[in-house]
Parts: sequence; structure tokens; C-alpha cells
Amino acid sequence: MSRTVSSWILSSARNSIVLQGKVRLYSICVPNRNKIKWKLVFSKTHLYPAGNCGLDNTFSLKKAFRHTSTEEEQFSFQLSPSQINDILRAGELSHRILNLNGKNANSVLRFESNQLASNTPVEDRRSAATCLQTKGMMFGVFDGHAGSACAQAVSERLLHYIAVSLMSRQTLEEMELAAECLKPVPPILQWHKHLNDTEYQEITSQYFENLRVYWQHLLDLDTEPAFSLEEAMICAFKRLDSDISLEVQAPQEKELMRNIALQVAFSGATACVAHIDGVHLHVANTGDCRAILGVHEEDGTWSTLPLTRDHNAFNEFEIRRLKREHPRSEEKTLFVNDRLLGILMPSRAFGDVQLKWSKELQHSVLENSCDVEALNIYQYVPPSYHTPPYLTAEPEVTYHKLRGKDKFLVIASDGLWEMLSNEKVVELVAGHLTELNVQKPQLAFEKPVNLGYMHSLLLQRKNRGLTSLDQNVATHLIRHAIGSNEYGEVDQEKLAAMLTLPEDLVRMYRDDITVTVIYFNSETVESYHRNN
Repeated sequence: MSRTVSSWILSSARNSIVLQGKVRLYSICVPNRNKIKWKLVFSKTHLYPAGNCGLDNTFSLKKAFRHTSTEEEQFSFQLSPSQINDILRAGELSHRILNLNGKNANSVLRFESNQLASNTPVEDRRSAATCLQTKGMMFGVFDGHAGSACAQAVSERLLHYIAVSLMSRQTLEEMELAAECLKPVPPILQWHKHLNDTEYQEITSQYFENLRVYWQHLLDLDTEPAFSLEEAMICAFKRLDSDISLEVQAPQEKELMRNIALQVAFSGATACVAHIDGVHLHVANTGDCRAILGVHEEDGTWSTLPLTRDHNAFNEFEIRRLKREHPRSEEKTLFVNDRLLGILMPSRAFGDVQLKWSKELQHSVLENSCDVEALNIYQYVPPSYHTPPYLTAEPEVTYHKLRGKDKFLVIASDGLWEMLSNEKVVELVAGHLTELNVQKPQLAFEKPVNLGYMHSLLLQRKNRGLTSLDQNVATHLIRHAIGSNEYGEVDQEKLAAMLTLPEDLVRMYRDDITVTVIYFNSETVESYHRNN
């Protein structure tokens, strides 16, 4: 990024429209402005004092590097290479799956994850867990909007709802008996978390009680629940969103609990969750996070297999669905400027009750609340709001049976996909994977020699001289997403500039980015197919 471009960034920010009070409306001349989820991007105020709630206790850029405003006189885009690495690697998480004596071999070999904030605090969340009462592992990425509260709650709760949906009646009965006898309930999940991944500790007990109500509902069914995995994921998504809506309507004794419930319900989050059990891969998606498979073809080339479809105005299926659900008189107002009702980019999401409730219910809940403005609750009701709900959290679920050539799964928030195509992401992960194997290069030609194999050898030779700076592949993707120039190479000056953009400007150029890459154990997958 040249100094001319850096100067233009500053001048464009300083000429942006500023409203009185706590709100900044970004300039109409913002590049790629259509990618911002909400028309107005609000500067966040801290709701909880330090130590009370984990909302703002997430990792972010160190204050020594991140400017707070373009109005600062001493403004610099300069960072040393070590400072760049410190920022990019702050959210790294990796975990290798242990295979004890070859027993119960897992189809997941390892996963690597990272997160880079744009909003302050970061609005994205991520989850990874091993199921303890059922089979498999789960991985989720959650992209919040209008605040981080909904994404936080969904990241803590959704995987539990899915796991409960998959339990047998006997397991549910054992859990209920333990709860009734005030004994410890058997753990449902083993979490794999980053040290800075936060929790709503003050409200955990209420979340557990509502989860218990859900499994009691499953026990009240006349027969064994026996959901298929697809049904379980759909049911879990919808039930959690319903609970989020009901919790904010219920009376709360503690003001803190009510404030959290309000923020969760009136903010929103998209979600993409993968459940992996042996060779069985299910991906449930609500909104515009995305999941893709990296496939190593027999000829040595790499291909991309998308497992989700973005739910937005560019998805013809979504447009037709919404038109079926609402009167013909509303067809022209369902999407305005490629946004749902002119407000929201994704057409499916958790929370966002202002696009699900009636006007009367919204007014009733908010008039009985404390200082709504202090909670940064978005209250705008569009003039074309006639037949709610306009938004749903129901996911689309995709099933894929893993093959030996399926090498990795990438789940990421739209902050990554706005910068990199599906194909580029697979290319970068495949190149990174090749780098790891380059220490043991193949010296002899395989027969027969084909173009794909020759391409692989050339890629290995090239990568020997271009060793990646990052051991974590998610960091590798984020580095390329924000720092690549027009030739696909990382420009250090551009990278430094993108990392030091001040809080009142950064959202114009990049969103929060969260990436999780899951590598598959090809030997385990191929063994399954041989034995079956």
C-alpha cells in the first residue's frame, strides 16, 4: 500500500459524516460499502465494568498498535514484522486428535483456528468440541452483527442443543435423574477453547435450566426422539432461537441478566456448524458464513466443494422462499439495496427479534426495559414492516460422505470470503499443506507421470524457497486475506496499514475474520471404505 493510498485513507475518513452523539455514519464514498451488514455502524460502548461480564474480555489488537481515531495527529501505519506477527497470531488455536494405540481412530486429524478483530470488541465467535454422550466432533463459526451478544450466546449454547437432540432416551433420563437429585450432570461436551474465548458466566445457570427444559420436552415425546442428524441440527437451531426470544420476554430479577437477554435478542448472529462422525459430515448453515472442502484429485490437482449457500439477496432460492412466505404486495420491499427490508445483509440469523416480532411486542418489551440507548439496541422499524417474521434461524443442512481425497474443511465468517474466493482459500491451504511435507520431498518420479503430478512437484520446489511465516494455516489465510496485492503476494506495507487502521475507519476496509480449518485423517477414512 503506497503512501498515496495511506494518505487517501486518512483524508477519506476525516471527511466522513459525523452525527452528534455516540453514532458515526460512515461516508457514502466508502469502498465496497455494500458488504457492511448494517446501514449504520455504531461505535460500541462498554456495558459491563471489568470483571463482571466477558463481553469485552476478548482478545483484540494491542492498544500500542491500534489507533482509536483518524483525528490523531501522530498517525502512522508502520509496524515491525514482529509486531505484525504478534497481532496476527494472538488468536491462534490448534488441537491434534490423539489416537491411542490405534483404537477408535478419529477421522479428524487436527484443526487450526484463528480470529482477527475489526469491530471493537470483536463480534465473531467460534466453537470446537468433542461430543461425550454421543459420537463425533463439532465445529462452529458465528458472525455477530449489531453487537457481539448474540454470537456469544449462540457459540456457548448451540452445540449443547445439537448434542442433546442426538441423545437417546436412556441418556436423557440419566441426565434428568441427576439434575432432579441435585447431582452433577454428566458433561455433554469437551470444549477446545482459546484462553481468550469468553463465557457469560453470570447467566450460565439460566442457560442450563433452559437446556434442561428442552431435554424434558424431548422426554415428553411418546416415542424415542430418534432424530436423524439433519433433523437434530434443524431442531436445535430453531429451539435455541426460540429460547433467545422467550428469555427476553420473561421477567428477570437481576438487571444484569435482563440486560444480557435484551442484547442477545436485539443483536444477531449467523452460524455455520459442522458435525463430523467417522466419514459422515453434516454442515448446518444459517446466514452467510461458509464451509468448503479441499479435495485432492487423483491427477494431483486440487478442487473445491462448497457445502453451504450464502443466505442473502444474491441467493435466488432465498428470494423465492421469502416471496412465498409474504404477500405479493410486499415483493418489492422484501429486499431493498440487496438487504432484507433494506436493513440486514443475511436473510437468516439468530436473534434480530426486531425482524421477527410484531411492532406491538417490540414496544411492550422495550418500554419495560432500562436505558435501551446505553445497551446499543437497534430499534429502527422499516416502513414496509407488515407481516413478520421476515427472518428465520432455520438452517440448511448438507450431508457429505468423506472420501480419501477429501483433505480438509474450511469454515469461516464472511470477513474471509469477502477477501478471498473459495478456490483461492483451497489453493492457500493446499500450498501450506505442501510446505509441511516439503521436508521429505519425493526424489523419484511416479509412473505414469501426469500434468497434475508435475504441477505438484513444481509447487513443492517453489515452496522450498518461500517458506510460510505461519505454522497455523488459519493465520496464513488471514495474512493473505488482508495483505495480498493484485499479484496474490503479501505486501508488508499493505498488511501493516490494514492492521493499524483506527477504530473509526477499519470497518470500511475489512470485517472481523474467523477461520477454522479441520484436517481429515485420510488413512482412517480409507480404512472405513475398505471395511465397508
